[in-house]
Amino acid sequence: MSEKRPSSYLFDSAALNESLKSHKAVVCALSASYISTFAGYPLDSIKSRLQTTRQRISIPRLALTVYQEEGVVGFYRGLWIPLMTISFVRAASFTIYTRTKEYFRDRHWLAKERIFDVSAVGGISGALSGSLISFGSAPFELVKVRRQLEYSIAASKGLRLAKAPSTMEAVRDIFRSNGLLGLYTGFRLHFVRDTMGTALYFFEYDGFRYIMGRASSGEQGGTPPWLPIPLSLVPFVCGSLAGVSSWALIYPLDVVKTKVQQRALAGERRRGVLETFHRLIRGPDPDAPKPIHVGLARLYRGLGVSALRSVTTHGLLWTIFDLTAQYVDRLPGRDGDENQ
Repeated sequence: MSEKRPSSYLFDSAALNESLKSHKAVVCALSASYISTFAGYPLDSIKSRLQTTRQRISIPRLALTVYQEEGVVGFYRGLWIPLMTISFVRAASFTIYTRTKEYFRDRHWLAKERIFDVSAVGGISGALSGSLISFGSAPFELVKVRRQLEYSIAASKGLRLAKAPSTMEAVRDIFRSNGLLGLYTGFRLHFVRDTMGTALYFFEYDGFRYIMGRASSGEQGGTPPWLPIPLSLVPFVCGSLAGVSSWALIYPLDVVKTKVQQRALAGERRRGVLETFHRLIRGPDPDAPKPIHVGLARLYRGLGVSALRSVTTHGLLWTIFDLTAQYVDRLPGRDGDENQ
């Protein structure tokens, strides 16, 4: 005979399960975000350095330089900011995204079982999510960029750092230089990037999932015959494809944003978006003749490592998100406990 558990245990267990079920989007997003952010952060750090360096350098060479000058910690400089904040931002983003989709579904808007409707609802939900979340994420993004580029910013000021300042010291320095609004340096570019990027991301992800057998109701069917992959890999494949393709489309905007923020943090003369974009295309000497492909290469510097980061981060994000969702769905509720 199995040992009978106390009723208080059953009540607490049932209450916990019900809480997990009612906040499933937040639980799944937090769990997935912690792991995927930690896994992809070194690549994100290298990407920021590639975007702002004035010299042509390969990814392996840059990684070796960072390791020699800063050690392993150099790849994770400023990690706790996205680990603690972006994870909660993603939780809020996924909540807005899922609630907006439910809002559309309850009113039967764009409810036809076709790829256009499925993708459009995902894109609209993503745009709303990205635009709202950008107000809270902008300061953290700026501090993250500051932490990642501490040494290059110091070099542009003619300084040589013996030790990089802490995150709180970086925040105080930004506040002393530009006040509270200094934390929103480059916000317009950040807002446009997040709105467009999140819209494209969820538009593509929901479209890819529909193509790979998931109905608009969320039920996953079998994969199409021309794509013989296990169902367990579907979230990873769709997340990777959506992450890489949407990021490639908005990448030039992210490069311009990072350059604008770097110059502002270094106290250099402000350049507008168009001027920054033009200089990235034409180089420091706009009058010098230069093939257009050279300018485009400058604009897309670091895209390769960003693509690898997107594959790693977003593939893991959706894989863990789905696994966590399946676990939460299998948890016994109050009815299940009462029947034991």
